[in-house]
Amino acid sequence: MSDPTDPTSPTDPSDRTGPTGPTGRPDQAQLLRLARQRAGAARPAAIPRSAQPGPAPLSHAQRRMWLTEQLGRAGALYNVPLATRLRGPLDLGALATALTGLTDRHLVLRTRYGQHDGEPYQEAGAATPVPVPVLAATPEQAPALLLAEAARPFDLAAGPVLRALVLRHAPEDHTLLLTLHHIAVDGGSLPVVAEELAALYAAGLAEPPLPPAAGLAEPPLQYADFARWEHGRTLTAEVEDWAARLAGARPVPLPRPAPGGPRTRAAGRHSAPLAADTLAGLRRLGLEHGATLFTVVLAAAFATLQRATGGTDLTLGCASSHRSRPELRRLVGLCVNTLPVRADLGGDPAFAEALRRVREALLDAQGRHEVPFDLVVDRLGAAARGEDGTPLLAVTCDLVRPSDPLRLPGLTAEAVEVDLGLAKFDLGLFVEDGPQPRCLVQYDTGALDEPTARRMLAGFADLLAAVAVDGGRRLGQLPGGPLRPAQALVHPAQAALLADPRVGEAVVLVRDGQPPLAYAVTRGPGAPGGAELRMRLRSRLPAGQVPAAVTLLDRLPRDAAGAVDLARLPGAGAAPPPAGPARLAAVRAAFGELLSGLPGPEDDFFVLGGHSLVAVRLAERLRTDTGLPLTGLDILEQRTPRAVAALLDTRARERSAAQQRRPGHAGRAVRPGTVLLTGGTGGVGAAVLQELLARGLPVRALARPESAHLVALDGVEVAEGDLGDLESLRAAVEGVDAVIHAACTFTSPETDVAAMRTLVDAWRQGGFVFVSSMDAYGRPPLAEVPEGGPTAFPVSPYGQGKLDCERILLAAAGTRGRGPGSVVRSPIVWGPQQRLRDQLRWGATGALYQAARAGGPLVLPDPSAHPHDWYGAAWVHSAALARALADCAGGSGPADGRVVNAVSGHVSWPELATELGRLLGSASAVELRPEAEEDLLRPWHYRADALAGALRERPGEDWRSVLAAMVR
Repeated sequence: MSDPTDPTSPTDPSDRTGPTGPTGRPDQAQLLRLARQRAGAARPAAIPRSAQPGPAPLSHAQRRMWLTEQLGRAGALYNVPLATRLRGPLDLGALATALTGLTDRHLVLRTRYGQHDGEPYQEAGAATPVPVPVLAATPEQAPALLLAEAARPFDLAAGPVLRALVLRHAPEDHTLLLTLHHIAVDGGSLPVVAEELAALYAAGLAEPPLPPAAGLAEPPLQYADFARWEHGRTLTAEVEDWAARLAGARPVPLPRPAPGGPRTRAAGRHSAPLAADTLAGLRRLGLEHGATLFTVVLAAAFATLQRATGGTDLTLGCASSHRSRPELRRLVGLCVNTLPVRADLGGDPAFAEALRRVREALLDAQGRHEVPFDLVVDRLGAAARGEDGTPLLAVTCDLVRPSDPLRLPGLTAEAVEVDLGLAKFDLGLFVEDGPQPRCLVQYDTGALDEPTARRMLAGFADLLAAVAVDGGRRLGQLPGGPLRPAQALVHPAQAALLADPRVGEAVVLVRDGQPPLAYAVTRGPGAPGGAELRMRLRSRLPAGQVPAAVTLLDRLPRDAAGAVDLARLPGAGAAPPPAGPARLAAVRAAFGELLSGLPGPEDDFFVLGGHSLVAVRLAERLRTDTGLPLTGLDILEQRTPRAVAALLDTRARERSAAQQRRPGHAGRAVRPGTVLLTGGTGGVGAAVLQELLARGLPVRALARPESAHLVALDGVEVAEGDLGDLESLRAAVEGVDAVIHAACTFTSPETDVAAMRTLVDAWRQGGFVFVSSMDAYGRPPLAEVPEGGPTAFPVSPYGQGKLDCERILLAAAGTRGRGPGSVVRSPIVWGPQQRLRDQLRWGATGALYQAARAGGPLVLPDPSAHPHDWYGAAWVHSAALARALADCAGGSGPADGRVVNAVSGHVSWPELATELGRLLGSASAVELRPEAEEDLLRPWHYRADALAGALRERPGEDWRSVLAAMVR
């Protein structure tokens, strides 16, 4: 089933009520009113088609998605995967031609999204062939590969917004995955895409091949025409009307869990089957009361939420189509809107009466479906959110159907589900109308906990079954009830801190007449600082519950009985230093220029009329004025001038500390022999930095402003920059005599590849060493892997990104005055550095570490049940890897122009698990089982001949010694 919270769902969301009367027969009075309205209204003018496409504004729906991308909140949230298992003789050439023809016909499928003076625009790119990569994969490997490809983010500024991938399982057995960005398609687009793709594929199969668009009428519009038309409409009166109707509306009062770190939009989903007679009963109920099945389901969702929360004035969001105009019905593009449906269920009405109220509210909303809800949100300002920042339409409902496959001539098609595991709403209540009907709840795990979601599902399913039998029961007699029982009193900030898995202990000190103070003990990788924890509390809690500071401690002080000793908490009477008056004045002035009037220090961004685009512009303005890092997301999370000013002051202090430790190189020529090092703040980069300085080499280290102090050592010139800031990369390469590129995002191969391309383009002299990964080998068929051997596809997105970077470097090496290029592939890196310790605890070996720490069984693959007699991991000591990289950069390494390996040794999983248990004092036992995690089935030994000299083991570099140092 497709994502039920996605408006690209094949279900048509329009015309869901129908003008029928209480007996199921047409309501004559309502039909007469509609007929008179239609007869008296002039036929709306057709949307004009532009003679010169060129740049166009974004539609309101596109603008919302673009802003989400700009704020860094999207990731794969708006990716639309369509996967189909195809059995039969698939013609890959005809498929590639068909996809290219599709992008020729519908420009939105090859449109890029730029910005000018802070305003986004869209413009179709040049027509180019759509690549169709093919990977050999077994059906068992397919789900992971499909998910990895479907979750790969899009670059809206560069394009494309349509990708294809074919997995070959057998000569006549394939899985086709099309991944599109939602900014280019919606549910109404997908049938058009499927139909035309089939027609274009058939044309490519014909002998001789038919013209690409044979038999297909020219699209009456391009999506940019629709966006221009929508952008040019004046809807002030309609927006004011909506704002008046939503006055006083608030988000559904869900029992939200305490915040547990940044919102990831990770989705939880639970379902329960519905009996066939339940669905039939719901349809009968709708006929009796002049409502469609969707309207009955929507009323049941309202009733479930009323029973669960006790609220009677509820507002839910529903997807609506813009396709009522004839010229839009076959338009490929984003033609959806979100409708707010507000219904009052006060007075304990019978369900039939609640259905009538919901139906009227839905009809009222559908009558205004062309008014973009984004304009209404802008008009409502802070009133469109709850006190904790929750958007008004945080809950949705829909009637969905199973996805249809992409059907191509001559092939048998079967839909394949690809669940990205992301939720667009805090909560969605759905009924699936298919061969096996069921009801579902999908929820954002950061907004609802699993027990609450399961109780919500049970209440929804039971209520649907009850009203299908008797729609006359009052809401108070229906199944369901309060979702969360009364709990022991704990300060909300303390509960919020303890809900974060990176916080081990926390306590909140309440003070009379002053904000509370919080103290926390953190753990795990990338443990947050106090300012970060407070920022997240501020985004979730009412202002009066947010601590004045979150102070990090190694341990909480306790008395003889083991209770926290509040009197010994450090600085209990002090508040954090306030923002400097000059900084606060500058921030208030920037707020005032982009919003209305000069705000007070504590005025809320949303109350002042702020929204996402203003946040992006405000962050850019302050970033330009101060030279300090700031994002639109920082503005949305801090919200007041005082909080933003305090954040900027913190970042200014961090930069000042780094600059005080940094030698003064401003205006000086680059020192001879300077090596540019990227990734110097990471585990590998820190070891390389130490090795280069030990050799007396001058170093230029790339670092973000907020972490520059970590590399600002004697002999180091700091180049402020980031992999995502391409201009900073160009400036960093200028004039250096060697480059060691050890930085990597780990999660965004597109960013890594773009960074490599920029560094190589700016590289003019000396050698260039790239730290790659064993993942670039894929899963080789032989257990003994030679240096630079062929890649065995499929590879992970991370491994593919490394391969792409390697090709870029080796293709440019030795040209235009450049020196040699070297690629050094490394396995797991071990060393006594905090980042590497975190990787041991939480990375590739994290499952073993955590199981040993918890005393649980260490489940490993039994070699007798698998093809190989050894399974384990290659590893390299960080100091040995640093020596090898420094040799290569200095020209003494043998890796010039080659791909080589850096391996200190190999350790089997039983050896590693046993040693971890010993070091941690664990009682865990190793258990060899036939079933094992796929990631543990690693039989490969990697040769490392070229760098053997630099990698030769030194005292303390054996695997047991370095493992002990990391565990300690």
